[in-house]
Amino acid sequence: MEFSARQITDVLAGSVEGNPEVKISRLAKIEDAEAGSLSFLANPKYTPFIYTTRASIVIVNEDFVPEHPVNATLIRVKDAYSAFARLLELYNQIKNEKKGVSSLAFISPSAKIGQDVYIGEYAFVGENAVIGDKAKIFPQVYLGDNVQIGEETIIYPGVIIYSDNRIGKHCTLHGGVVIGADGFGFAPQQDKNYKKVAQIGNVVIEDNVEIGSNTTIDRATLGSTIIRKGAKLDNLIQVAHNVEIGENTVIAAQTGISGSTKVGRNCMIAGQVGMAGHLTIGDDVKIGAQAGVSGSIKDGAIVLGSPAIDISTFRRAIIHFKNLPEIVKRLDEIERLMKTKD
Repeated sequence: MEFSARQITDVLAGSVEGNPEVKISRLAKIEDAEAGSLSFLANPKYTPFIYTTRASIVIVNEDFVPEHPVNATLIRVKDAYSAFARLLELYNQIKNEKKGVSSLAFISPSAKIGQDVYIGEYAFVGENAVIGDKAKIFPQVYLGDNVQIGEETIIYPGVIIYSDNRIGKHCTLHGGVVIGADGFGFAPQQDKNYKKVAQIGNVVIEDNVEIGSNTTIDRATLGSTIIRKGAKLDNLIQVAHNVEIGENTVIAAQTGISGSTKVGRNCMIAGQVGMAGHLTIGDDVKIGAQAGVSGSIKDGAIVLGSPAIDISTFRRAIIHFKNLPEIVKRLDEIERLMKTKD
């Protein structure tokens, strides 16, 4: 699809400087853009590229003052980065605008399908499943019995949602996500073997949650594993049984959260964090990358390290850690002198 500078300006409530009828059909980085592309300039570090870019249209801040001639048509807005982000969102909506049910999908007769739904090839929809209006179920998705999918939720290819799990409205689950596999429950026996503990709970994902590729969220032993509204989970995250993640908490890749741990709202958890089970992580907590969390954390704390400790303590400790070889050398010398004195 093609859009003119005038049309884009109307959407962004900006002003055009240059040819208002020039058209673009794609979005690109300012340094790589070709003719027919739209780009943006928000970071001053990239300013030199605006004089050499081949983009047809560039979005800039209202206060941008060029020092050299600019070939591209400019669209001036209050915040170029936010304006471009809005266009990316609109572009993504257009790209994913799909409707209709493929004849190659299997849908149980007892399933309830909303209006304007998309269900792609080889998707499987189990008994008594419910799919809300305008939801999109891409090819090769598996939805087990009694699964509920909310309105305008997008389930990308290869997602597996086991039976009895509930996904809210306006959620996005990326390829390879597994929701509701058994929690890791095994009881040790006297003969050193392990007896599997049945996992009969489910997973509840509230509204406006996004879950990255190949992340797994286990069903509860009893009750529910819960991801509260607005949470954002990156790729390759493991969420164990009966975990609860609070509203608007964000978690980066390769983090693992052990069973029955409760994470508060508005937390920021960096990559490769490991959490022990049955902990309580307060609200507004920040946990640095590769932290090993073995104890509960109070509201508003910032922790680093393994085991994770308060950030101020960690910073003081890391200074000494870097000096350990010299400290050991000095201690060895003191010990040698004391032995000589004796």
